[in-house]
Amino acid sequence: MAKEIRTRYAPSPTGHLHIGGARTALFNYLFAKHHGGSFIVRIEDTDQTRNKENADEEQMKNLKWLGVEWEEGTDVGGDYAPYRQTERLDIYRKYIDQLLAEGKAYYCYATKEELDAEREEQLARGETPRILEKHRHVTDEQRAQYEAEGRVPSIHFLVHDNREYVVDDMIRGQVTFNSSEMGDFVICRPDGIPTYNFAVVIDDYLMKISHVIRGEEHLSNTPRQLMIYEAFGWEAPRFAHLALILNTEGKKMSKRDESIIQFIEQYRELGFLPEAIVNFLVLLGWSPGGEEEIFLKDDLIKLFSMDRVNKSPAVFDSTKMNWMNNYYLKRQPLDTITDMCIPHLQKAGFIEEVLSSEKRAWVRSIVALYQEQMSYCAQIVPLAALFFLDEVVYDEEARAVLKEEQLSAVLTSFAKHLSANGEYNVDIIKAVLKEVQKETGFKGKALFMPVRVAATGQAHGRDLAETLFLLGRDKVLARTNHVLAHGE
Repeated sequence: MAKEIRTRYAPSPTGHLHIGGARTALFNYLFAKHHGGSFIVRIEDTDQTRNKENADEEQMKNLKWLGVEWEEGTDVGGDYAPYRQTERLDIYRKYIDQLLAEGKAYYCYATKEELDAEREEQLARGETPRILEKHRHVTDEQRAQYEAEGRVPSIHFLVHDNREYVVDDMIRGQVTFNSSEMGDFVICRPDGIPTYNFAVVIDDYLMKISHVIRGEEHLSNTPRQLMIYEAFGWEAPRFAHLALILNTEGKKMSKRDESIIQFIEQYRELGFLPEAIVNFLVLLGWSPGGEEEIFLKDDLIKLFSMDRVNKSPAVFDSTKMNWMNNYYLKRQPLDTITDMCIPHLQKAGFIEEVLSSEKRAWVRSIVALYQEQMSYCAQIVPLAALFFLDEVVYDEEARAVLKEEQLSAVLTSFAKHLSANGEYNVDIIKAVLKEVQKETGFKGKALFMPVRVAATGQAHGRDLAETLFLLGRDKVLARTNHVLAHGE
């Protein structure tokens, strides 16, 4: 019987869910689901200095918003609990003690200052920095002296010289490392907290993780982890290291790079749709074959395979991200998009917190005007501002229209015919514009642009009759007469 496919995503609770982390979680999820396996989320929180309160809950909330669900984790439990590293310290200690008893690890009493000084000396000599062998063998007298000085030891894994470790990477093929380039490494800090390279092996083995899919930055950690698997006589999982995500300049994305929105929470707050983000992220490094670019989650589960994951870095193109979200927004029910837009309009102070049914219907109609145009729902604020602001703000092209010769004749006729009609609806507005055309002889842009500019401050926009109707006759007439009286 084939081995059960079990993958995991193991974030540190040090901040928000980054797009790189979301992609890693997504690839693990899709791979497991494609093979009918299990996806696990566990929390690697042993770096106490960097942990932030509730960061893990926020990351998991945003993963669930993306539609990435898991069978086991801190919130749902599972057969291999606990799923938080700081709750597994007794488990780690058992395996650390085993390595110490077997002579595969040792107590190191060197201070950080001593180790840093040795590292600098090695670098100055052009050598690869490594723990010196003198720290491996401590006599009983030395140990007593160190402990009398108050030194608390760390525990180092003993690395044998000149051994080759081959990472059989599902994306990169075989990558070979020589142990001589690494030297002994810490597996437990003086405070008793295990390091990442040790704890991750124990967790992956005990949780029966079959495939470890993670970012390229972890590739250099893998040989150390293979050494630990070897020390216990355990079979290692299959590894796959995802290529970097670069910005459009071809540089590794930095959290300080303001040209790209980097956290899933930010996309959520801006009014992106989770299915669009998932679709976009999976194409950052995975190719479905063919020209199709739009995939729902169920499609991705059916199609996903590691042999189509690229070795080369992916480029994060914000323009494409916006295009893809626009594609999904246009296909959503209008009420759904209205519900997503209303909080942005409220935050801008354009509408009240509690809307009457009439006010909501009006807002819904405004959203309908811009649904096809928006890349994300926060854009409703600048796009629809003309409906909520008292004063008209004229863009540069609109100011040029205000200087056109036919402006006065068109607006005078428009105001006259609009005032004369008892009703006010889209059909009436269209009829009024035809009357203005007959009376003035102007048509096309010469007719429509002066009316649009006077009412909206913009030379271009959505359907003119719909826009004028939603502005309301009083506002349209007031703005038109203001232009006639003052020029703008």
